[in-house]
Amino acid sequence: MPVATGIGPDELRERRERLHALVAAHRPRGLVVFDQSYVQYLTRFSFLATERPVAYVERFGGETAAFVPEFEVARVRAETGFDRVEPYPEYPGTEHPMRILARLLDDMGITGTIAADQDGYPGILGYRGPSLSEVSGAEVVPAAPALERLMARKSEAEIELVRESARWCEHAHRLLQEYTRPGVTEAQAGLRAGYEASLAMLDALGPSYDGGLSSTDGASAGYRGQIGARSAWAHAIAHNIEFSPGDVLVSETAAPVWGYNAELERAMVVGPPTDEMRRHFDHMCAAQQVAFAALRPGVTCADVDRAVLGYFEEHGILDTWSQHTGHAIGLRNHEAPFLDVGDETVVEPGMVFTIEPGVYVDGFGGFRHSDTVVVRADGIEILTDYPSDLESLTLPL
Repeated sequence: MPVATGIGPDELRERRERLHALVAAHRPRGLVVFDQSYVQYLTRFSFLATERPVAYVERFGGETAAFVPEFEVARVRAETGFDRVEPYPEYPGTEHPMRILARLLDDMGITGTIAADQDGYPGILGYRGPSLSEVSGAEVVPAAPALERLMARKSEAEIELVRESARWCEHAHRLLQEYTRPGVTEAQAGLRAGYEASLAMLDALGPSYDGGLSSTDGASAGYRGQIGARSAWAHAIAHNIEFSPGDVLVSETAAPVWGYNAELERAMVVGPPTDEMRRHFDHMCAAQQVAFAALRPGVTCADVDRAVLGYFEEHGILDTWSQHTGHAIGLRNHEAPFLDVGDETVVEPGMVFTIEPGVYVDGFGGFRHSDTVVVRADGIEILTDYPSDLESLTLPL
């Protein structure tokens, strides 16, 4: 089977054209995008988001530009096809980068009304600065809702990248399961599994792979501290805990492929499971099956979560509920829409979700499988392929 590759220029061009159509009613002269994921979605340009502003700039019907700090210019010119690569010396510098960006917009003829994902660079890592509307004198109209709408439905090329990510999540999880034994720590098992899976993934994807922002990006697997009684904390943090007989575990994996992500998680048990463990595990699996059956085109995201909550209520286990059924996934690990009773977004073919209803018993343990699925015209296709039965997920002593 051929290995998936990154998104091609024709699809990138089509994305930008669809975005133009969605914001056309505001009659903007051009576009400014600051968010890293949005920039990558529209252009495939990846950058490390720091306190230094970076922006993708486009005059509708005209030229494109990357606005970057000076030290990024050579790389961006070598690796991208923007019409212009416009630098500023450094942040905060003697002149704020946002004021230099305003001059670029004026030079490109982007004045009056500008579509932007937000009114200025976000305040991350200590960044402070004036708004885009302040420095440009333009009316800034929101483009983020349109971008989220576009990103929610994946193309077949995007789905293949998520599918490839799922394959490497599966490989990393197999290694994690193999290396998880009593007396071993979560760091030892996770780092070993992630290292071996990453090397295999990089070898398979070849030298053209550019899915990471650092030399250590690749596949990862671990537990994030969800070990023993801590597994009842849906978002625990790692403590380098040593595995012990009787531990309930909740795993996590990741493997970005040209920026796209799948998610695979499993509840596991170290040593023979007790009857109580089996009962909670079975409820978790049944709730996930309810979600699988409920998710299809035409329903709302809220409908899917309500179906799962209905299962919890019917079986008298609502006190073990902790978080919604799932979320969209793609260029970000968490994307909109969300499988939550508060999200009335209508499900459409091409949407990709995690399905991960969990059973969390305070002081005892948590039970959660997460699988990545794509919505098709007649239901769903499960992209992650990994055993989900308790026997397969019981680790030897």
